[in-house]
Amino acid sequence: MVKRKGSIGFDAMVRFFMHKYEIPTTRDLGELNAKLDRLESLMSSKSGEASKKRNGARQGNGVVPAIDEVLKTIKQSKQGLKFADIQAKTGFPDKKIRNIIFRLNKLSKIKRHSRGVYIAL
Repeated sequence: MVKRKGSIGFDAMVRFFMHKYEIPTTRDLGELNAKLDRLESLMSSKSGEASKKRNGARQGNGVVPAIDEVLKTIKQSKQGLKFADIQAKTGFPDKKIRNIIFRLNKLSKIKRHSRGVYIAL
């Protein structure tokens, strides 16, 4: 067969460049939108279940969140509590207490009286 010399079609040239430079087509964007819609619907259904679980844990089962337990423990002491005392009373590991104290301090529910001593506000 003889190769045809001359111009190629404009559409073919556009498709070639779109493929070469990985430019998405309308079909690609439609598929991506469909995937995003599925993900959003999954996330909304999962978040609804998660919030029900969280609210049930706080209200129904008598389970007290760790942050509330640490805050209650600190509030019971007028002069403040040392880190080791908080750990002894709650029984939580170091890392968990450090994170909770950081969050409570950020929320302005406790104040650092001195190094390692915390007072409830």
